[in-house]
Amino acid sequence: MNALDVQNPPPVTDATGAAFFDVDNTLMQGASIYWFARGLAARRFFRTSDLMRFGWQQARFRLHGKENHGHIADIKESALAFVAGRPVDEVVDLCEEIFDELIAERIWAGTRALAHRHREDGQRVWLVTATPVELAEIIARRLGLTGALGTVAEIKDGIYTGHLIGDIMHGAAKADAVRALASVEGLDLARCSAYSDSSNDLPMLSAVGHAVAVNPDTVLRRTARQRGWAIKDFRSGRKAAMLALPTAIAAGAVAGAVAGGFALRRRSKRNSR
Repeated sequence: MNALDVQNPPPVTDATGAAFFDVDNTLMQGASIYWFARGLAARRFFRTSDLMRFGWQQARFRLHGKENHGHIADIKESALAFVAGRPVDEVVDLCEEIFDELIAERIWAGTRALAHRHREDGQRVWLVTATPVELAEIIARRLGLTGALGTVAEIKDGIYTGHLIGDIMHGAAKADAVRALASVEGLDLARCSAYSDSSNDLPMLSAVGHAVAVNPDTVLRRTARQRGWAIKDFRSGRKAAMLALPTAIAAGAVAGAVAGGFALRRRSKRNSR
């Protein structure tokens, strides 16, 4: 059992208040899907060179491009293809292993403390992330949080099909998911809080009464100052620079980088037969 595991989270005493946390570079250093892919590469799901090739394409887009519907559609089409044909139980077990190996040590202690403060105040805390929901739910459980809203993969007969159900949990989709959850759970969004590092999450941050910029990008930092939002930064300058590549590879709508690498590997195998 990992030292981060929380066995007895505080009871919920505040029925209408809650907190929503982005994961990549907000709750943890870098991007969770990147580290998950690293774990899969170490287990020979695909070649590390395939991962890095497609990851670099994503990094170039993240650093120099702008999101558009065509690009998001391409990512949606290929996202999660790297688990196509795999049993759900197998992938969940791998998520558990990779959390222990690569993710646990990258959780920001400061952000974890913020999340636990909400739990100690009797509020529920959800992760809201483009990360596959299975991995997001493991992170939430290990940290003693309520649950997670993440990208959902299609499953048939206990096997991943390689397709998505709905949209990648990104941008405006996060705000929509938070509003839908609030309606079901009876939350008062004016009393809720949201935390993120990215300007892509401005819709979610704007949907609640208390927004906090954590390790913010330039646009979010400027917006937070203009709107009087709190700013928390748990990085050192050098550490922030070192984390830029893995964050760029996968932050935002990034399952496609990993999926592309695995798809290339599968095509190479077919062509060699």
